[in-house]
Amino acid sequence: MAEITRLFEFPYYQLERNNILDCLVTKHNGVWVKTSTQEYIDKANAISRALLRLGVNKNDKIAVISTTNRTEWNIIDIGILQVGAQSVPIYPTISEDDYQYILNHSESVYCFVSDAEVLRKINLIKHNVPTLKEVYSFNEIDGCKNWKELLVLGEDTSNQDVVEDRKNQIHTEDLATIIYTSGTTGVPKGVMLSHRNIVSNVLAATSRIPLNEGNNRTMSYLPVCHILERFYLYLCQYYSISIYFGESLDKIGDNLKEVHPNIITGVPRVLEKVYDKIYAKGSELSGIKRKLFFWAIDLGMRYEPYGVNGWFYEFQLSIARKLVFSKWKEGVGGKLDIIPCGSAALQPRLARIFAAAQITILEGYGLTETSPLVAINDMRNKGYKIGTVGKVIEGVEVKIAEDGEILCKGPNIMMGYYKDEALTKEVLVDGYFHTGDIGEIDSEGFLKITDRKKEMFKTSGGKYISPQLLENAMKQSRFIEQVMVIGDGQKMPAAFIQIHFDFVKEWAKLHEIDLGTTNEMIVSNPRLIERIQEEVSEINKKFGNWEQIKRFELTPDVWSIESGHLTPTMKLRRKIVLEKYKDLYQKIYS
Repeated sequence: MAEITRLFEFPYYQLERNNILDCLVTKHNGVWVKTSTQEYIDKANAISRALLRLGVNKNDKIAVISTTNRTEWNIIDIGILQVGAQSVPIYPTISEDDYQYILNHSESVYCFVSDAEVLRKINLIKHNVPTLKEVYSFNEIDGCKNWKELLVLGEDTSNQDVVEDRKNQIHTEDLATIIYTSGTTGVPKGVMLSHRNIVSNVLAATSRIPLNEGNNRTMSYLPVCHILERFYLYLCQYYSISIYFGESLDKIGDNLKEVHPNIITGVPRVLEKVYDKIYAKGSELSGIKRKLFFWAIDLGMRYEPYGVNGWFYEFQLSIARKLVFSKWKEGVGGKLDIIPCGSAALQPRLARIFAAAQITILEGYGLTETSPLVAINDMRNKGYKIGTVGKVIEGVEVKIAEDGEILCKGPNIMMGYYKDEALTKEVLVDGYFHTGDIGEIDSEGFLKITDRKKEMFKTSGGKYISPQLLENAMKQSRFIEQVMVIGDGQKMPAAFIQIHFDFVKEWAKLHEIDLGTTNEMIVSNPRLIERIQEEVSEINKKFGNWEQIKRFELTPDVWSIESGHLTPTMKLRRKIVLEKYKDLYQKIYS
């Protein structure tokens, strides 16, 4: 096969090299159901033929909303792309008002949903979406057309020549998908990505993410509506890696032990939770086992790659790996050794401890607008450095503006924002995409992200504050699960803190402290507030006097995507958090 230039060519490339029996695998009624490469392509072609029979034209938009990653999503994706239409993946957890905005803004003609809950939200607003002709569901739901009806409609292959003709008319520069970024402010923005944008990025990643063809498995669980996981699924198809879809975030632990993947993608928030669970289990040990566990943790926290710590450290590490860290690997399936990671800043301690356990987190950097990869760490050829996002990938150019903003240029940079020329011109200047992130490139060529340009603020004394630096440092405390630094235009920085409720309850039990029965009672407990102050004071020592957190307030609720505190990729929605806790804000600054 000639070089891949369009997204729908990835499965065909795989078929030419390996018709793998477990190309895509989804669990149904407790059984892992396998779809081979050939079946994947056959069903995608059936979907394409059905879409043509429904009258889908080139450049029509078709929305896909799925609560979980699954085989059907990928079949529909290829089926849509082959007829020259564009897919519009939508986060399942956003509000029905956002569904309505995206469906109308994109003028979607059809919509595929995964389950009854997504359908319920669609049914609430579909009468306000005049372009929407029909909704199809992956699950069997009474009163809703099922996607299998399209497989039946596409059984007749007599119009396959029309599918082929459509494919031949699709150029690499053509629009492939519109991904609406939830953003931390305002209405969603529709990022237009061409076939070339994503294909070039996947092919550039092949030399930087150490995968091998065949005999490899991955488990996909991060939202496939986000460009990181979608890019990764194409990469796995390129390498003929079997893709098993995780049932849900709650079942990840069980699924890892069933699937035994070699590689999965990750985001810092999920990895923090994994580490916290391991730490909590270690804390329950006693005697020599407990001592060994914390000795290994201490050793892991000092990890440096390439034997920098010397032979004696490496000798101790080999013992720790046999006695302690080997059990960590067993807990994640036994074979996991690589986790490409993005979306937010990774705490260096996590990079160290996982690498010590022979599970290398390859921290990278990118945005939806960059398809997504700009830079990534790679253990090979001295391309790995903790505290950085690695070196810039081949074919992409990065330069740092005078104000420290990261600017990117390359074939992966988006076509623009859908129906928003003004905003497109604002971020795409002289061929460079203005990322909104502040960073630096060190003498060895490693890129380091220091903050979001829009999130930096000035105190009334004129001092600049980088909230992410403070927040990442504070989240290293086991007492603190989420934190948001505030203080724009105020005399001092302060913080809203969501405590780690499970850990705090264990701490209280150990110290025989009665915290009460509700979260409101817990966060107002004087002993706890005093203990959190100790944590904050210790963290403050790492920062200049003007940066230090002078006051804080504990929030009673758990910050989540559902309650609006976080975006679907688990970044803070700063304006919404500020609005939710305006009373606490007044209390701090009154």
